[in-house]
Amino acid sequence: MPGIRPFDARALLDPPDPAAAKAFTARLRQEGRVSDGGKVAATIVYIVMLVLIGGFALVGLVLLIVFASALQEGAIFIGILFGLPMLLCVGVIVAAFFFGLRGDRIAQERRWRLARFAQAVSMEYVPSISEPPLPGSIFHRGSGRTAIDVLRGREPRFVEVGNYRYTVSNGKNQTTVRWGYIAIKLNVPLPHIVLDASGNNISLGTFDRDQHLSLEGDFDRFFRLYCPQGYERDALYLFTPDVMARFIDNAAVFDVEIVDDWLFLYSSGDMSTLDPGRWAWTFSLLSALLDKLAQWERWRDDRLLPAVDPGVPWGPGAAAAGVAARGMAGPSTAAPNGGMPTGVASAPAPVAPLPLSAPPGVAPPGRRLRRGVPWLVLGIIGGVLALGLVLIGAFLLLPVLLLR
Repeated sequence: MPGIRPFDARALLDPPDPAAAKAFTARLRQEGRVSDGGKVAATIVYIVMLVLIGGFALVGLVLLIVFASALQEGAIFIGILFGLPMLLCVGVIVAAFFFGLRGDRIAQERRWRLARFAQAVSMEYVPSISEPPLPGSIFHRGSGRTAIDVLRGREPRFVEVGNYRYTVSNGKNQTTVRWGYIAIKLNVPLPHIVLDASGNNISLGTFDRDQHLSLEGDFDRFFRLYCPQGYERDALYLFTPDVMARFIDNAAVFDVEIVDDWLFLYSSGDMSTLDPGRWAWTFSLLSALLDKLAQWERWRDDRLLPAVDPGVPWGPGAAAAGVAARGMAGPSTAAPNGGMPTGVASAPAPVAPLPLSAPPGVAPPGRRLRRGVPWLVLGIIGGVLALGLVLIGAFLLLPVLLLR
């Protein structure tokens, strides 16, 4: 689970093979699946630093030649004065080059291990995805949106496990935000529902409080559930007690989002790692949740049922009546030469097709939750309004005070 092969984590634990890891990364670069931008930037940095060191060395040498005869006793001091910075710069370059090579080897080994692990469990390894086309809330924030170290499985349904990065700007400062996620493809769209877990420090945003739905039992201790107004009964259909128990037991550290035909689980830490224990727990979680999704996919939005003409009968009784009316004449009542059949006073009333259920889909009110305004923003707006009223009042009272 989610593949057809059993869980096999040996690829994450086997002894390293630097040659194989390097060859695998080279193949990914040839296929355009891994960028060389980082190595090019590092090479440019090394060249710039070498040029600077060469400049320092040249300046020091010239100064020694010019002033050595005049300051014979201080020539050694001058040599030390310019020699130490140069040695320090050389040490920095050597250390940076060493750590750069080491980081490159670690990244190569990570890709190689994850690719072999993915193959062992019938999944596909994708090194990175720029601007992932997923409808989850976190995939529309910031800039530089990239999913990395993604593993995809397609049986028994599409599952994607990966790490996600994006950058947010706050004036001159930039912050890289990191998430781990699990994306599960559903067979039908469902209403937009968010489970805000109380056991983590992440947030999918602020939603209107009137969209909060309290559920029975201990569920509210672990999750705060938001669903569109008018879809409370639908949420209760989806989150039956056994489904709630699955989420409490297996996913209480995740924020959960159902949007369109996707189920997302979000973590503040990486989900795609080299830790076999982490993967074993992830596969256990998927096994616990996937067998409940068939129940969800039977849900239909009654708001999508077609409008019924009150003059046209609906339902099984109407259909049976229509069939009986059509069969009253029988073969012997057919008029000769194609005329109207005898024995029937009038043609039966039209019978509409039997509506078994609404088609898959979600009506517009249920497709997205309404975003709320954070309390901090409300406080700032209230403070500005209060200050404005004070200033207006002072402006109006000032002429009165001056005339007194």
